[in-house]
Amino acid sequence: MAKITFLGAGSTVFARNILGDSMATATLADSEISLYDIDGQRLKESETILSAINKGLGGKAKISAHLGVENRKEALRGADFVINAIQVGLYEPCTVIDFEVPKKYGLRQTIGDTLGIGGIMRALRTIPVMADFARDMEEVCPGAWLLNYTNPMSILTGYMQRYTGVKTIGLCHSVQGCASGLLKDLGMDDKIKGRKELIAGINHMGWLLEIRDKNGNDLYPEIRRRAAAKNATEKHHDMVRYDYIAKFGHYCTESSEHNAEYNPWYIKARYPELIEKFNIPLDEYPRRCVEQISVWERDYHGLVASSQGKTHTRSEEYASYIMDALITDVPYKIGGNVLNNGIIPNLPPEANVEVPCMVDAYGINPCYIGRLPVQLAAMNMTHVNVHLIAIEAAVTLKKEHIYQAAMLDPHTAAELSADDICKMVDELISAHGNWMPRYK
Repeated sequence: MAKITFLGAGSTVFARNILGDSMATATLADSEISLYDIDGQRLKESETILSAINKGLGGKAKISAHLGVENRKEALRGADFVINAIQVGLYEPCTVIDFEVPKKYGLRQTIGDTLGIGGIMRALRTIPVMADFARDMEEVCPGAWLLNYTNPMSILTGYMQRYTGVKTIGLCHSVQGCASGLLKDLGMDDKIKGRKELIAGINHMGWLLEIRDKNGNDLYPEIRRRAAAKNATEKHHDMVRYDYIAKFGHYCTESSEHNAEYNPWYIKARYPELIEKFNIPLDEYPRRCVEQISVWERDYHGLVASSQGKTHTRSEEYASYIMDALITDVPYKIGGNVLNNGIIPNLPPEANVEVPCMVDAYGINPCYIGRLPVQLAAMNMTHVNVHLIAIEAAVTLKKEHIYQAAMLDPHTAAELSADDICKMVDELISAHGNWMPRYK
């Protein structure tokens, strides 16, 4: 019987998916499931929903809830697997601050959870909490695997892998749906089944390096033709990534609303017409947060009712498949976030990269990729620069490294002067108050 601890269990829908998957997996069905959060109401809601799902699946799992920092070690004690899905500072106050302060300086964002000033600030307030998790895990469950789902993925996972003794893998579901979503969107549904693909790069900018049909035929020439035609004739949700295909030759894993803010070209105060041209949803993440908050209370009781006595259909999220493979020694392939260490030779060894990994009883083992096409490595490197310096800021507590990370962010640097970037960082640090450590 495995023990699974879920940190940030108040993320109820996500906890339901991941832990529902676990309870629907024969190897994991009788697991001890330990829920942890600092929000008592949301923790109780998750416990209620998961208990209902457990009942519907035969009631084999043992579920407990642990509230508050003082109970965290007990939640973790003896765990085999720890799933991290926290959001430090939540929508209010911290996400609001991440968006509203930069707006004063003319800097607009779409998601702000991975790169840019929003991603940097989110990382700096999350790393201290994850450092606490690591210390507790090293004490009470030193052999556990940490499955990290929290953004900014590359910065947080990279920190854990470089500065703690916790076995950590970073997971993002953008890899699973990348190729099939592209083919479906381009009317190439008949090519989805049996396709072969290779995806590698960094989180949210992993590149679809190769894609072939079941007979081994290269699908990229037709993808390029259809993507160019669609961008020229339609307004649609994925125009930035289709422009990537035209400009850089390859498609990438994460959505266009994310990638619009990962570079200097699409969100520009000097060229406001680009927002319309590429159908870019500014302030998308705050809008989603408001919508999710407004519907949660309405939907909660229905969610509980729909879970009563019903089985859970296992999703494509990696977590349950990883845990199953580690226990059974039946290999399973994932796209995971790991330290580079030569896997992609034209990215730094300390970079956190997203590559195919094989999972079995011997662990999670990344596959060698080789050099990326030079233009793709260059795109990734603009992110890696920010990742590494943001981690340096968190480790040293030197404010100068926060300035440097922000100045090297491609979108921020394209819009603001170096002096204004430093002023903005100071204002953000002040506004976040105790959500961040003190920087010198």
